Amino acid sequence: MHISAKADYATRALLELACEPERPLTCEAIASSQEIPFRFLKSVVGELRKAGLVRSQRGCEGGYWLGRPPEDITLLDVVRAIDGEVITLRGEPLAGLDYPGPAVGMPGVWRRVEAGAAAVLGGLTLASLLPAGAVERQQRVGAA
Repeated sequence: MHISAKADYATRALLELACEPERPLTCEAIASSQEIPFRFLKSVVGELRKAGLVRSQRGCEGGYWLGRPPEDITLLDVVRAIDGEVITLRGEPLAGLDYPGPAVGMPGVWRRVEAGAAAVLGGLTLASLLPAGAVERQQRVGAA
């Protein structure tokens, strides 16, 4: 299984946003904090916005916030928003994969691997990955 740099950067950016729910963060601040190339992060955040995982505000007080509460965003959501498929074989989805002869059972193996990875990613939310202090900050903002 290959985890793309885009999916890794997207997850790290979302975790930064989840840690600061009371104010918007700029791409510059996220890139600096997470040591992510700014230009690359800018395109990744654009994809996250299209998927509804972040929302934005323009202007001098602008920046990005999470589009949904961190307990409602799973790593599976992030991977699918950025990469489309959890696992591909030579860049192709596993859905139509079919092998002849002795290898006929292999597509089922690859699909089980994909299902297992999706189950792990789907069971992890941003909230579950946050450090304890950030969780408390999220709860205070949610209660306000």
